[in-house]
Parts: sequence; C-alpha cells; structure tokens
Amino acid sequence: MKRFRALLCGAATAALATAGLAAFAAQQASGAPAGATALSDRWYAAAPYLMPHDNNPPDAGAIMDATGLKAFQLAFILAPDGGGCSPTWDGTSPVSSDTAVGSVISAIRAKGGDVSVSIGGYGGTKLGQTCSDAASTAAAYQQVITKYQLKAIDFDLEEPEYENTAAIAREIGAAKILQQNNPGLYVSVTTAGTADGTGWFGKQMLNEAKAQGFTPNNFSIMPFDGGFNGAAAQTSALTNFNTVLQSTFGWDAATAYAHEGFSGMNGRSDTGEYFTQADFQTVLDFATSHHMDRFTFWSLNRDRQCTPPDNNGKTSGTCSSVAQSDWDFAKFSVKFAGVTPPTTTPPTTPPPTGGDCAAGAWNSGAVYTGGDTVSYGGHTWKAKWWTQNETPGSTGEWGVWEDLGAC
Repeated sequence: MKRFRALLCGAATAALATAGLAAFAAQQASGAPAGATALSDRWYAAAPYLMPHDNNPPDAGAIMDATGLKAFQLAFILAPDGGGCSPTWDGTSPVSSDTAVGSVISAIRAKGGDVSVSIGGYGGTKLGQTCSDAASTAAAYQQVITKYQLKAIDFDLEEPEYENTAAIAREIGAAKILQQNNPGLYVSVTTAGTADGTGWFGKQMLNEAKAQGFTPNNFSIMPFDGGFNGAAAQTSALTNFNTVLQSTFGWDAATAYAHEGFSGMNGRSDTGEYFTQADFQTVLDFATSHHMDRFTFWSLNRDRQCTPPDNNGKTSGTCSSVAQSDWDFAKFSVKFAGVTPPTTTPPTTPPPTGGDCAAGAWNSGAVYTGGDTVSYGGHTWKAKWWTQNETPGSTGEWGVWEDLGAC
C-alpha cells in the first residue's frame, strides 16, 4: 500500500513506548498469558490498519472507547533494512526485542480487543525477498505469531515484492505453512486493486496460490491510487475481482464473495482521489449485501481531520484531508463487524476551571498532544502524550495528565 508510508514514517514516538507499558509490565510480572480470547473472524476481518511506530499513532484505547472498535491491523513487518531473514517492525525494530508494540497490544487486549499483524506493505524489503525458501519465511513469521500470540495475520503483497515471482512463491508458501501449523489462524491476503479487479501481478499471485493449494480467509484488493472516482468505481472493481476469483479457483459468485475483501483509503488518496464517509457507506452496503469476508481501510492514523480540513489539497499520513469527526471511518469497520457504534453525549455543564489559570480550559472534544497544557478544577495540567476526552485528574487508562499544581 502506497498510503503515505514512505513519506511520513518517522522515529517511534514516546507515546508508543509509554502507552500501555504499565499494563504490559504488570501482566508480565503476574505471569498472566499475553494472549487474549480470540475475537470472531468478523472482527479480524473488520480491523483497520494502524501504524504503531509512525504517523503520529493515535491511542487505540481512546478509539475503542469512542467507537466500539475491538480489532486493529498493526503494520508492518519487514525484513531488516540491512538484510536478513528475521522479522522487524518497519525494517528497524527487531520483533525479538520489542516491548513497545507489545505494550500497545496488551493495552488493547486489556480492554477486550485484539490485533492482527500485517506483513509487507508498499516499499521496504520484505521477508519473502530475503529468506531462502518458504519454510524459512514461515519460520520468521512464526516468531511474530508466537511472540504476540496472534490469532490473525495479513499478507500485504504489493510493490516491489509482488513483481518478484520467487518472493511471492515464498510468501504464499509461508502463508500456507502458517495456516497449517496454527489451527484457526485468520489469514488475509491484500493486494493492489485495478478497474478490472487486480492487475497482472495480482492475477499471478492468485495463480500461485492456486498452484500451491492455498486458500486464505480472503483475498482483498485496494481499489485506490489507480484512477478510482468514488464508491461506484470501487464497487465495479470489486465486482470484476469477483469474476477473477471465480475464473481462477472455479468458484461460483457466492463462494468468491465469501473469500473476497475490500481495503480502502479514507479521505484523500496518494494520487488525489477522494473517498468520503458517503463512499465508505456505499462500499459497506455492497460488501454486506454480497456477504464479503472483509472490510478494512488505511488507516486509523489518518482517521481525523486535518487543519485546515482539506490540508491545502495534500495527502497526509496523519489526517484524512476531508471534513470529518475523529474516527468517523473506524465506525464503518464497527458496523461491518455487526456492532452499533456507541454514541457520545457532550457534558451538559462545562468543566470547572480556576479563575486565574493562564492555560486554556480543558475541552473534552479537543485533541491534545504531549506538552500541551490546560486548566481544570483550579489546577494546570500537562498532557504526557496524545489524548482526547480524558478528564484531567482521572487516572484514565494510563494517567495521561500531569498535575502541575494549583493556578
């Protein structure tokens, strides 16, 4: 997925290292298992993508509270930037020594949710390119499954890897091995979308899967960054991809839809296409009426409004470039999973503030980032990391507000 990964990936934020660390440490100290009770396949199929290291990662717990979302698709697992056949986050952070992403996963599970992990993405070096065969590729991914006790995994097969037939053969072979060795593992395969469903390399990937006798829970296409104009172009591509699945695997239309998924891009795409909330609703209606297996999008990092809302006609990795409320697009994933998103009622009275406090009054609807100060209850408070709708003075999920004393 192009999806602004290459342009906006930066250093891991302090928020990642801090958010959830207390819960993770307590869990490890108690000897409690890191895994969670598996969610339904529908939830893993509805999990939107979240980059936990880059693109100003939002607080997953806050999204869960605001929307009812339970599942997250964490991205991306790559080969080390220097080469080798061991899994890393984004090519730089070895999975073997990770605690930061682990703490995020623990925090999500502590609130009744779970995660899938995505392999590959647009750009970077993939393990299928550096490992010697399917078995060693699978062994690298098995480290990720075992470390995080995963119940779901996503193979995001696209440029430049999906132009390498040997690498794709190793990835498909690895996916088949993991499916066999981890009973019940939910496996999705995501690839590029085109007007006729998917392009030549996508069709070659499907042929490889057929040749190896591998059938995942779904094959998902990304109908964006290819001259798409709203929902009508996307549903047409999904219809055409259904025909491709039928002809490749010998399925009827219903069976093909049951193995088909949609992976969209919320707001402005990398190439300047626009997909609004109304477009998402149209595609969601198509997906549910055709009993498709998956509905997801890139990304939660982008599921908030830019300043200005259109971001001056530019695409961002941290906001959508369309007018929206925070997490508008996540609510479509919640609907796909079969849950009604919660409604939030604003407070009837404003929170108290000290009369001579210099910092602005805390606002439950505002977004604050690390270092921002507010006044509340006659005290000045400083945000430790990104937060929204967490009242100063409450412990919240992680105690985001530091009390700087009375005004």
